Amino acid sequence: MSLAPNLPFDLPPSDPRQRLRARGAAANPAGRFEPYARLVEPDGWEIAEEEKLLRTEVSLEHPKTIITRNTSPDVAFDRSVNPYRGCEHGCVYCYARPTHGYLGLSAGLDFETRIVAKPEAPELLARELSKRGYAVAPLAIGTATDPYQPIEAERGIMRGLLEVLSAFNHPLCLTTRGAGVLRDLDLLSSMARRGLVHLGISLTTLDEELARKMEPRAPTPQTRLRMIREAARAGIPVRVMAAPVIPGLTDHALEAILTEARRAGAKAAHMIPLRLPHEVAPLFADWLARHYPLRAEKVLNAVAAFRGGKLNDPRFGTRMEGEGTEAELLARRFEVSCRRLSLAADLPALDCHRFGVPPRPGEQLELF
Repeated sequence: MSLAPNLPFDLPPSDPRQRLRARGAAANPAGRFEPYARLVEPDGWEIAEEEKLLRTEVSLEHPKTIITRNTSPDVAFDRSVNPYRGCEHGCVYCYARPTHGYLGLSAGLDFETRIVAKPEAPELLARELSKRGYAVAPLAIGTATDPYQPIEAERGIMRGLLEVLSAFNHPLCLTTRGAGVLRDLDLLSSMARRGLVHLGISLTTLDEELARKMEPRAPTPQTRLRMIREAARAGIPVRVMAAPVIPGLTDHALEAILTEARRAGAKAAHMIPLRLPHEVAPLFADWLARHYPLRAEKVLNAVAAFRGGKLNDPRFGTRMEGEGTEAELLARRFEVSCRRLSLAADLPALDCHRFGVPPRPGEQLELF
């Protein structure tokens, strides 16, 4: 079965006046909600124009609330916070890319160059956690875009969120591939001693050349192993996230990834096969055609084998695991490796009983 002839490789070319450096996408197709698409076409005059480096732009959002609720049966949390929209890491396969369509922006270059920050996120979180009747449950951060992408070093929004969660004794499930998390080991370690935090570190490959092409502004695989090592030494429970596993490209290294993560100190592991929702499918196909043209058809056919012959299957119950013989074999390999390495399927339950609204300055403490 060959899927390549039916794949949408005809993405609009990037603006020839823009110079791309360390970007995952090479095009900026219109979002799926946009009625018009913009194409840059030569006008025939052949006037040389100065090429400009495409740089990251940051804008601010001032939402009224910060906690997002969900009822998905495919995830283990019902609430999350995202301090940023878009992600400069530029991972070409990122399932969150289509969320930029809600802003009227592209899932391509816009997603990794036009970042939206929410500077009031810590204050909003404290306000929502202080509401009468708030029912505590683990809060997830890092479920859409990475809270420790490069601009966090300047903005410090994630640091503020951690300070709020620590003060409220609120449990947290944090997922990242950003080395900035090492800055906050003091807060995370303190929360870990109270049973309040799980840390997931995403590790997709050990091949640094592949990682640089596929995740151009994310830390190297060795840096991510160091993140696991230092977090584990700080007493923080760490789960390695082998996600996504890309059939035909990274799946052969699954056992090696789990082994190195276990040596670094990971206590649990999680695995998700690649899924390519909405605009991500053509962007990923275009990336394969540019970087691995001789393997593109094989990889895409392997992805489709996990998804009933399609590049994406959005159905609950299958979208995170895939289905079919190949998906079952991958899941079996993962289970065998985890058993051999003593990697748990999950980390110990977080403590929800410590939660409480801290006293405001000047308030009298309760006696009982």
